[in-house]
Amino acid sequence: MAQAALDRRSRMFRSLRTRFRGALIQPGEDAYDETRRIWNGAVDRRPALIARCVDADDVVTALRFARDHALPISVRGGGHGVAGNAVYDDAVMIDLTLIKGVSVDPAKRQARAAAGATWGEFDLATQRYGLATTGGTVSQVGISGLTLHGGFGHLLRKHGLTVDNLRAVELITAEGEQLRVDAQSEPELFWGLRGGGGNFGIATSFTYDLHPVGPLVLGGPVYWPIEQAAEVLRFLRDFAPAAPDELGIMLVAHQLPPLPFLPPEQYGKPALGLLLTWAGEVAEGIRVLTPLLHVASPLGDLVRPVPYRALQTLLDGAAAPGNGAYWRSVRLPQLSDSAIEVFVSLLDSLPTRLSFLTGWAISGAASRVAADATAVGEREVGYEIRLIAVWPPEDPAAGQHAAWVHEGWNRLRAHGNGRQYPTFLTDEGLSGVRAAYQDGWARLVALKDRYDPGNVFRLNANIPPSSQSAEPTHHLVSSCTSPHTATNGVGSG
Repeated sequence: MAQAALDRRSRMFRSLRTRFRGALIQPGEDAYDETRRIWNGAVDRRPALIARCVDADDVVTALRFARDHALPISVRGGGHGVAGNAVYDDAVMIDLTLIKGVSVDPAKRQARAAAGATWGEFDLATQRYGLATTGGTVSQVGISGLTLHGGFGHLLRKHGLTVDNLRAVELITAEGEQLRVDAQSEPELFWGLRGGGGNFGIATSFTYDLHPVGPLVLGGPVYWPIEQAAEVLRFLRDFAPAAPDELGIMLVAHQLPPLPFLPPEQYGKPALGLLLTWAGEVAEGIRVLTPLLHVASPLGDLVRPVPYRALQTLLDGAAAPGNGAYWRSVRLPQLSDSAIEVFVSLLDSLPTRLSFLTGWAISGAASRVAADATAVGEREVGYEIRLIAVWPPEDPAAGQHAAWVHEGWNRLRAHGNGRQYPTFLTDEGLSGVRAAYQDGWARLVALKDRYDPGNVFRLNANIPPSSQSAEPTHHLVSSCTSPHTATNGVGSG
């Protein structure tokens, strides 16, 4: 009986090959195991078919095939979503990674990028003209998932979130209709795409505004020992909100690897780092940064004029593919003394040498966008903090590492405001998704009712249509070992 079903499925897939230009890969075929793997090594799922699309028409063909045969659909952009929603058991994985290309119009200061591009590829194309937009801080991250969920990057205080620079999306709806969505043609849908994730269709290209940045910027990391972390964070809570917009401030706290600018006796010890980016005149940047660089007694820093593209790759090593990973994020309106105490204790109890805390100082341009301008919602001045457990693939203690994330998340969110940025949703379930969108929830559900009433695009941080009941909440770590159970997460991978 099982063999008959397999034979029937094989015949279905053969019929698809006559209409599909890209590569179709089934279980057992060459490249299947390699292609189904995503960045998070804890996710091990086996799709029924991988459809490696080469253009929008392939996406439509694969989507309609999956719908005609009642097969679930996952969408892979960069495959960096920690929840692993790019790949699901017995689903059709619509893989966009072959849909490449970035075209830049330096006169208009705009770029159009295909959905399979990574931020490294985007930066390579735009930096040829000394232009950039707010984007991912790991070069292998895909533009699609990050953009559709809001988008954080080093330029957020100067130029806003990624969605604040988004001008158009080419989208394929659940019915296979191809739309160009912008503020003029589809204003409500455009609002929803700027933060609402992959709930309304499959994006095949994005058009962004660009800004003069680089090729050299002032930036780099500075580190303090854990004993000085509280003092530095107390300084930061007063310094960051009033700092000039040109200054991007990212927190990176972890056990120090061997770095030539740091004392060897500090290797392996927990430390607080700030990754700074000054998108302005270097001389002015040095003046602004001097007080921050002289708080307490830094272990060392590499803050100097560097290529913007180099700054965009500094975290690549911490996000190497193949390791297991799990995270949760917390939105803090301020770094209170009690929140700082929790942060430092979490830094002192990292579950593995690969794990870390990271986050952003939110103010400047990103905080001045009206709450109802995008689906991201409220942008109050504050901090976004993420707890990230990372472990080698052979580590049997994944559950313990995830427990550290959950415990720390619960401790930190006691000092939060109940909101969450959709960019970093994982497996919080419906309640977590609603917490991310809050006042915009009804508008998003109305869009879902209009563009995907059957919830075809549900393997994501799901916004269910009004006709469907709430989905269950599942935990990512259990879904890594039993992938059939997971239904909520980051969205298109």
